[in-house]
Amino acid sequence: MTPRRAVPTATYRLQLQPAFTFADAARAAPYLASLGVSHLHLSPVLEAVPGSAHGYDVVDHARVRGELGGEEGLRELAGTAREHGLGLVADVVPNHMAMAPRYNHALWEVLREGPASPYARWFDVDWEARDGRMLLPVLGGPAGGETGRMRVEDGTLRYYDHVLPLRAGTADLPLPELLDAQWYRPVWWRLARTELNYRRFFSISELIGVRVEDPEVFDATHGTLLRLLDEEVLDGLRVDHPDGLADPDAYLDRLHRATGGRWTVVEKILAAGEPLPRSWPVAGTTGYDALRHVDGLFTDPAGCDTLLAAYRRQTGVQADQGGDWAATVRRAAYPTLTHELAAELDRLTRAAVRACAASPDPAARDRAPWTLRTALTELLVRMDVYRPYASGDPASVLTEEAAREAREAFAVPEEAGAVGVVRDLLMHPHAHSAELRDRFAQTSSALRAKSVEDTAFYRYVPLLSATEVGGDPGHPAVSPREFHAYCARVQRDWPATGTAVSTHDTKRSADVRAALAVLAECPERWAGLVAGLPEFPDGAFAWAVWQTVFGLGEADPARLREPLLKHVREAGLRTSWTERDAAYEEAVEAFVAAGPAGAERVLAVREELAPYVRANVLGTALVHLTMPGVPDVYQGTETEYRALVDPDNRRPARFPPAAPDEKAALTAAALRLRRRRPEVFGTSATYTPLPARGEAAGHCLAYARTGAVVAVVTRLPLGLAEAGGWRGTVLPLPPGRWRDVLDPGREFEGHARVADVLEGLPVGLLERVGE
Repeated sequence: MTPRRAVPTATYRLQLQPAFTFADAARAAPYLASLGVSHLHLSPVLEAVPGSAHGYDVVDHARVRGELGGEEGLRELAGTAREHGLGLVADVVPNHMAMAPRYNHALWEVLREGPASPYARWFDVDWEARDGRMLLPVLGGPAGGETGRMRVEDGTLRYYDHVLPLRAGTADLPLPELLDAQWYRPVWWRLARTELNYRRFFSISELIGVRVEDPEVFDATHGTLLRLLDEEVLDGLRVDHPDGLADPDAYLDRLHRATGGRWTVVEKILAAGEPLPRSWPVAGTTGYDALRHVDGLFTDPAGCDTLLAAYRRQTGVQADQGGDWAATVRRAAYPTLTHELAAELDRLTRAAVRACAASPDPAARDRAPWTLRTALTELLVRMDVYRPYASGDPASVLTEEAAREAREAFAVPEEAGAVGVVRDLLMHPHAHSAELRDRFAQTSSALRAKSVEDTAFYRYVPLLSATEVGGDPGHPAVSPREFHAYCARVQRDWPATGTAVSTHDTKRSADVRAALAVLAECPERWAGLVAGLPEFPDGAFAWAVWQTVFGLGEADPARLREPLLKHVREAGLRTSWTERDAAYEEAVEAFVAAGPAGAERVLAVREELAPYVRANVLGTALVHLTMPGVPDVYQGTETEYRALVDPDNRRPARFPPAAPDEKAALTAAALRLRRRRPEVFGTSATYTPLPARGEAAGHCLAYARTGAVVAVVTRLPLGLAEAGGWRGTVLPLPPGRWRDVLDPGREFEGHARVADVLEGLPVGLLERVGE
């Protein structure tokens, strides 16, 4: 048996679901071990809503999910994995549980017993609002018209598939009186926006916030996973959405102490230039910051500008509806906050009112609630990061410039002083403003996720590869110099962080984005092609459709329907999830269904550009697998993997995933090298840029790892070809002889010609001879 590593050399993400269980993962273990990873990275393993395809809707923290094989199945997987030298990393979901009382015992007891229940401390419910009752958005229409569809059966309240508990002694009451006697009130689902009095996951009413800041709740919700870590069934953790927590700093500190310092990464989305808090006792992030830098490396900045101009010209899109990134984000933020998150904004405003009432500052005590609500709104929509943290500098996120703009947004200048009052309460740790600070941070993260990732990303579509989780569509390109600086910081500060290029949450897989990046190298050609394709009244949507066809390549046209309907609903300009425009959606479906005529032309261009797509695909893979950090390989992506947003990218894994291709060979070679030479890529490793010399030097990105391994990739390959290729460009290698890992019969030393190093492949992986 191979001893388990404290820090993985590489992880492999598996999406567990009833169609892919612990037993299926165990059968895949020999193959995955041969691939070269050190750990399997499992999606949530605790009991979830029956049939859940993702497991983030946890209902019972005390049990391992039965549909996956239960704890016995997990232990058998761990045993099989260990026999093949593999450890297990599991996803922990601290922020929320499923709003499913039928399956969620803790929630059931709260609905039955109210705030006196010992489980009431688990959930973030405002019992002072809504007459002291918890609102449940389960009704299909206004309550008056739905009451007749409710019934009492077996001591429970039934409404279609919903099963709710009854308060003791109420089962025999007439239905109207029975409903008034409960600790909850069923309401029309549309009221979720404005009426709910429990914290949600973003704006998803089916997921209820959990108060892990309470030590007893932490212990109860983490006990099983901590026991499995202690018994060495599990080896590490991925923390889902820490930004939703009241105090991520305290939570991560408690988790670190409870796990004994096991390798832990957090799903933290960092804005451009935003550092991960250095005080967090974690290995790093799950890798979306790496994704942004890797993608940007293969994106042509000048081409992006040209593409944006063509997109604006051809679609006629307004600046704040997808024509300008900053304006699009701001336009999306206001309705997201005041409509989708109105209940959260109301609760935040009440917290501000209480903080002002308790403040020793007379200027704070005199503020009207509406001025505080306006101040909060104007500050929140100007947040450029997900949220502030207790350990951070609040002035760096609640900037004076944002405050000035917020004051200017007041119609009555005399009331604008509320901005200063709120900002002071948020920036300074007064006891009376603790709740306000926590709720502001939680609301900020929900707003950022919903308005940017789930709205603006679907409105701003000049280059779809730039609208990815953690991305910066306004500045999608990353220069080699910026990339090297990023890698140096990672190796210095977070050498065991996770890195990723495809995940279960990416809107497009890395290989789809790699193909789309080529369009930034031929913007005029792409714009000319789109101009001659079938038109759609919504020009921006048509632009997105043809990019999706290009990125996905040859595929069953039916795969386009759901992702593109999701696209227009998330954009929320003509239709949405809650306000469907049936005529518009029918037109969208008809346009997609009639796509083959235009798709043939798009796919013909893709075939012509195939060599450059290939270079980006292989380059992305090699950089991801050799840069600082611990690479996470998403299921199936060791081969070329073209997938769109979920559920397209969450289909059950199959092993081996496909016929071996050159990407599979590259992936296996790099992973096996990492496993064989952990000191070269690990926490004590080094990262050294290797600048090429010659006319095409800007198209070559190379670096050495600990003086023992060199990675070389081609960037902007179409521009390279149009300029005449590598010509006399050379790569000065570190001293010694260097063996080609991908073609072991070849060796290089000194000033190697890049054309020779990259003969046959657009990437190179070299290892020093004699090491």
